[in-house]
Amino acid sequence: MHLASDPQQTADLVASGASCIAYETVTDDDGKLPLLIPMSEIAGRLAMQEAASHLEKHHGGMGILLGGATGVEPGHVVIIGGGVVGRNACKIALGLGAKVSILDTSTAKLEQLKTLFEGRVNCVLSTTESLQQYVTTADLVVGAVLVPGGAATQVISADLVRKMKPGAVIADVAIDQGGCCENSRPTTHKDPTFIVDGVVHYCVTNIPGAVPRTASKALNNATLPYIRELARSGIRSALMQNPHLRHGLNVYRGKLTRPEVADALGLEYHSAESVLKASS
Repeated sequence: MHLASDPQQTADLVASGASCIAYETVTDDDGKLPLLIPMSEIAGRLAMQEAASHLEKHHGGMGILLGGATGVEPGHVVIIGGGVVGRNACKIALGLGAKVSILDTSTAKLEQLKTLFEGRVNCVLSTTESLQQYVTTADLVVGAVLVPGGAATQVISADLVRKMKPGAVIADVAIDQGGCCENSRPTTHKDPTFIVDGVVHYCVTNIPGAVPRTASKALNNATLPYIRELARSGIRSALMQNPHLRHGLNVYRGKLTRPEVADALGLEYHSAESVLKASS
């Protein structure tokens, strides 16, 4: 639902009295987001595929092929965020023959990525200085920042965009959470990009919607166990018994139950446990 960036939807759901469980905040025993993972995998792969095409001159890009050619260096892809989206974007970028750098604030995650990609990727600690250096020299930037349940952090300022190469591309995959680029605004699959200061911005919401057959199968595989649990136990009992499903609860009978959403929108927060007990 990505409520932290959508005050109108939040207000409507609270007013409805519905029980609302968000795919993007249900957790598992490893602290991961099992219902978000399949969509993040698809979004990362598809965003790279689409963004690469917008480097072509007739799409407003600088007119380069990410894989380069004999005697011509490949393009440089900079991925901000080494989570599921970032890893999958990286797989496609490497497959296209690009030079890839991944920036993340976690040294442990960077070590994992270095091992996963067998040293083929430049793994960099994300700081103000490294962001400035890598974003301004990139041909293609993928914004893969994730704040579970909350609004995305805007790590690419409008001023930084002005310093980028003319014809470079930004793919802001975090747009569903409000975007990690200051210039970002939602776009559609029919009209996917806009240009600001010579830089192409790809900000499509619900990127997996372009491949509904693949996306539906992947999402159904992940959600089926939770659907069975809700059907078997009923909503309240399932939420009380399963802490991972309870983490997914964003709205319950007129109460906002996700702290990140409440903080982002300046609304009153009620813990899921308290509202569930009160409804007994």
